[in-house]
Amino acid sequence: MVSFRFLHAADIHLDSPLHGLSRYDGLPFEEVRGATRAALDNLVRHAIDERFDFVLIAGDLFDGDWRDMGTGLHFARAMGRLDQAGIPVLLLAGNHDADSIVSRSVPWPRNVTRFGARSAETQTLPNLVVAIHGRSFATAAVTENLVLAYPEAVPGSFNIGMLHTALAGRQGHASYAPCSVEDLRAKRYDYWALGHVHEFEVVCTDPYVVFPGNIQGRTIRETGAKGAVSVTVEDGAVVAVERIELDVLRWAAVDVDCTGAAASDAADLLRPALEAAWAANESRLPVIARLTLVGETPDTGGFLDAAARLRDDARALAAAVSPDLHVEKLKVSVSQPAATAFIGGELSALIGGAQGDQALAALVAEDLDQFLQAARGSLDPPEAGDLRAMAYEARWPELLASASAALRARLSRER
Repeated sequence: MVSFRFLHAADIHLDSPLHGLSRYDGLPFEEVRGATRAALDNLVRHAIDERFDFVLIAGDLFDGDWRDMGTGLHFARAMGRLDQAGIPVLLLAGNHDADSIVSRSVPWPRNVTRFGARSAETQTLPNLVVAIHGRSFATAAVTENLVLAYPEAVPGSFNIGMLHTALAGRQGHASYAPCSVEDLRAKRYDYWALGHVHEFEVVCTDPYVVFPGNIQGRTIRETGAKGAVSVTVEDGAVVAVERIELDVLRWAAVDVDCTGAAASDAADLLRPALEAAWAANESRLPVIARLTLVGETPDTGGFLDAAARLRDDARALAAAVSPDLHVEKLKVSVSQPAATAFIGGELSALIGGAQGDQALAALVAEDLDQFLQAARGSLDPPEAGDLRAMAYEARWPELLASASAALRARLSRER
């Protein structure tokens, strides 16, 4: 068998929409909005520069139906560059870009092969003696085990299976196309190129079963480096699986320990936390951080009252640390020490029951109705964690829980 290298990617989610990030003027909105395109361009550039023999995209190339033809045209141009370099691309559709979801199309360059959704297919690369097996999703929610109907391995070829799946289950990911590692092994393929799970994972090495993760983090739930996987095959055996970073910006979750501190001292805690977050960013890519204030403090009410000011302070401090460090949100999750939390049995029970009190929620909604109508026309949209955002979205239990915590902390502090 000849030797070759291929690039295994998945979950590009091209032109994935943003949710609320434009409300913060200091955030690099255009950079975030174009991040998935830039990461795809990095993939193409890397494949050409490193002379990969072919590229695999294991589902969710698109985030959903295109908002306009620009999404398809950008992908076509990217694939055109690979075509000019003589690099074939094989891809399949996942739950986000299933046949039933994406209604538009453009003619792909001749180097692109897309697996159909009616049944599993085999595509061959004769010059490399490679057989690639795969099947696209026909609908968004595929719940059957697709692997069972995959073709048998082609004798004398290096066999690759492509599949969009969470296997037997992965936290945070819907259980689409469920199957076991033993199901994969039963096909006697040499490598399984999986997609759907957004974290890099080598599930096993006999054979190699790999999730490359997505190529660009899009929300705070997708922190850290993102990219694809470089696979080297020599004489029919995988000899190297290496992660390739392709992202253009990073997300980071930063906890700030406020144990025993007062809200007035928060800046002294925020600054070193932000400096540490930037120092840990060896890539020096732009970072969008979410700060969470944690720990026990008698001044819980002060922190809750000052949440908006602390958020603005954090953004100013981040800009001073680096122009490429941004704060997406600041969450106040500090708690009252047990020794100072006692208020009084009847009052404590009344405050504790507020969160689930539907009558109270209805009364609050009625009282706030005129204010909210006026606010919509005169104030800027609230940020996601603000009380006003909770009220706009009728998230009354969450709003009452936050208000109850602030009241309990304030009363405890004033005893």
